[in-house]
Amino acid sequence: MMTSNFIDYVKINVRSGHGGAGSTHFRREKHVPKGGPDGGDGGRGGHIILRANAQHWTLLHLKYQKHIFAKDGKGGEGGRRSGAQGEDMIIEVPLGTIAKNPETGEVLAEVTQDGQEVILFHGGRGGLGNVHFKTSTNQAPHHSQPGEAGEDMWIILELKVLADVGLVGFPNAGKSTLLSVLSAAKPEIADYPFTTLVPNLGVVAYRDFKSFIMADIPGIIEGAAEGKGLGTRFLRHIERNSILLFLIPSDAENIEEEYNILLNELKMYNPALLDKERIIAISKMDLVESDEDAQRIVSQLPAGIPYVQISSVMQQGLVELKDLLWKTLQAAQPPLPAAEEESTPEIAD
Repeated sequence: MMTSNFIDYVKINVRSGHGGAGSTHFRREKHVPKGGPDGGDGGRGGHIILRANAQHWTLLHLKYQKHIFAKDGKGGEGGRRSGAQGEDMIIEVPLGTIAKNPETGEVLAEVTQDGQEVILFHGGRGGLGNVHFKTSTNQAPHHSQPGEAGEDMWIILELKVLADVGLVGFPNAGKSTLLSVLSAAKPEIADYPFTTLVPNLGVVAYRDFKSFIMADIPGIIEGAAEGKGLGTRFLRHIERNSILLFLIPSDAENIEEEYNILLNELKMYNPALLDKERIIAISKMDLVESDEDAQRIVSQLPAGIPYVQISSVMQQGLVELKDLLWKTLQAAQPPLPAAEEESTPEIAD
């Protein structure tokens, strides 16, 4: 059986480098038989650094790399020569990755911008050489500091895809078909539930060379928050979406009930999801035979939620859907601060 290359969860063991030991050394030259202490400091250990890389879209490259260790710092030497610092270990991850403590669930770091770096664990400090311990009463100290140990622990790396619009719906609601029509994405499409087993992203082109990103996640079923179907495994991918687009097919037995079930599953997973902007799209309108049936569908929709009726197969209502999504996106984004006008210096007569 083929396994998916989309990996959004890995557990790895990381360790920052140990600091190098300080040197216990004394100056010894031909005409200086009793030179003072000149032991150098040890170098610090390497850091464990999390770096966002837009070229990565999955954590697959870390799936089989269970242990990641930074290099240790080198010990100090005579002549006050400090040891070399340990090489940092940089873990490159997709945008939207968070690092968590597996025992407490505490979020240790989060990277969302390309090139962003966060030091997860600092390398141990290097020890001081014996030159630092010389005093008026102890001219020849025979001790120096050992280096500090690095930090060693297991962490969880979790990917939450970054998208503007998240598609929410039951299996076989037409989410993958809609994504394939609106964008260049090629998700697997078939006439059976749970065709989509991993999230898919697509860039939707809009007017005047504008665009936004849409994410299709595997379908939700009633009881998903309790582990039924694919459970809540992929619901984390809509936590960062600005808009939730609920896709409900026109042949659903009760559209309002289906919407409420989806809403309840999101609430049970994370109540904060209910604060996001919501839009309802009634799909498969090509199956509706009359205007009366279309009006009956509209009468079942919850009040106050913007809606649009579409058919991905017949290319109906897609322009209206993109207009509504773009308008809602612009309203959901905080206004940019007004640019300060550059003052032109006055020229004296």
